[in-house]
Amino acid sequence: MHLPHHPVYPSRRSPVLAGNVVATSQPLATQAGLAMLHQGGNAIDAAIAAAAVLAIVEPTGCGLGSDAFCILWDGKELHGLNASGRAPAAWTPERFASGMPQHGWESVTVPGAVSAWVDLTERFGTFDLPTLLAPAIRYAEEGFAVSPVVARSWAMGAEVLQGQPGFAETFMPEGRAPKAGEWFRNPGAARTLRAIAETRGRAFYEGEIAQEIAAFARANGGAMTVEDLAAHRNDWCGTISQGFDDVDLHEIPPNGQGIAALMALGILQHTPIREHGPDDLAAVHLQIEAVKLAHRDLHAYVADPDHMYPVDRADLLDADYLKSRAALIDTTRAQDFGSGAPRQGGTVLLSVGDAAGRMVSFIQSNYAGFGSGVVVPGTGVSMQNRGFGFTTEPGHPNRVGPGKRPFHTIIPGFVMKGGAPLLAFGMMGGPIQAQGHVQLLLRTQLWNQNPQTAADAPRWRILEGLGVACEPTMAPGLLDGLAALGHVLQVETPDKAFGFGGAQLVQRLADGGYAAGSDPRKDGQAAGF
Repeated sequence: MHLPHHPVYPSRRSPVLAGNVVATSQPLATQAGLAMLHQGGNAIDAAIAAAAVLAIVEPTGCGLGSDAFCILWDGKELHGLNASGRAPAAWTPERFASGMPQHGWESVTVPGAVSAWVDLTERFGTFDLPTLLAPAIRYAEEGFAVSPVVARSWAMGAEVLQGQPGFAETFMPEGRAPKAGEWFRNPGAARTLRAIAETRGRAFYEGEIAQEIAAFARANGGAMTVEDLAAHRNDWCGTISQGFDDVDLHEIPPNGQGIAALMALGILQHTPIREHGPDDLAAVHLQIEAVKLAHRDLHAYVADPDHMYPVDRADLLDADYLKSRAALIDTTRAQDFGSGAPRQGGTVLLSVGDAAGRMVSFIQSNYAGFGSGVVVPGTGVSMQNRGFGFTTEPGHPNRVGPGKRPFHTIIPGFVMKGGAPLLAFGMMGGPIQAQGHVQLLLRTQLWNQNPQTAADAPRWRILEGLGVACEPTMAPGLLDGLAALGHVLQVETPDKAFGFGGAQLVQRLADGGYAAGSDPRKDGQAAGF
């Protein structure tokens, strides 16, 4: 049952309608993607060019030392790419007896984003890497004006990370973070990008850049070696999916959190959510409870798929199991659920659609803002801190170990309908991503909101226990109603808006072309022609 419901939310933007579209969190990246399309490239070329530019102009979310994931429709079939890195060979549980550090070299796993650019280019691209990376090289070398939201995040990151090896040298050129509108150059990153382009990525994983990364790790007590970097391989992992009415949500399989969005959607199938509008108290309550149920299992069971035992992804997505979890929801009160028994006994996201019907959802991230804070001198390579995604709990499937992938928060999303591509989308922002996918899916598909309206709408995200963070733009009556049901609300002010993510959506229209939306919480832009 689809209810006509067309609320208006504060926004500076209308949906962009065009035959070719790019939506990213930074206008310079959007323009780089469009430039590739104008030159005859395809959606994959546009995505890689935009991703490389984002590594330069939005270093608060990603960089050359990021990880990445991608879901794409090549015109005939859907593909999923896992380009997340693994732990160094020396990372034993004993090494982290006092817990996983959030910053510094001991939080750094092998970065995979560069390998994603290479693999996607070689399999699906029209242009070569030197062409695709040229805009990013130009911005790194000649500089760019720092955008407002990035500037705010940069200042916050610099406060925390200025003491990390190499950080201030690269990202605080005058002893401070650059302000909005100030010009910033990163010549080391330009050098690294050229080496990547000229060697099809080999310089980064086996050659001169790899040598410099490993040497800097060694000099600062890190475990990363050239052998760790050279051993990196991506997985063409396909997707996992969950239906809701006449659409199917597709996610990358674990080690990412996308499975939680599928579980929540499968739980909501068995609730009366279709009887309500998008901002009705009952609809929001049902979503919050379904997401809590999914997340309790997510954190109990999800890990590197080679280590998910005894519970695997099929157990978590079992239809009978999800129906049994739905039965736990009480429409009259909030609950703090435990994990179930499925087996008895800061990131950047971009979306692209081209005139030939190819669509891409691509995400790359340093994890916590600038990531580890480690920046390899002379290279512009800021290293992610994905190792912080491991646990040290004995017996947990996500316990740290050598050569193992950590639990990952970053997830691209994709919606299919009747075997055809419908929506390439996603939402940067740590723990909100899976729950954000649920909110965006329901708004665009159940409640027929256009991509920009869905991006503008107020969001919530679950916290610990009964806690729920809400945006202040949420209707007062809705906030009062949630509190009356027992949800412990934390209304976060606009300066904490990064906690509610940054969505980019590209939806295929019935008559051809696309509708695109870009999140007003970021500096971004959806554009097309």
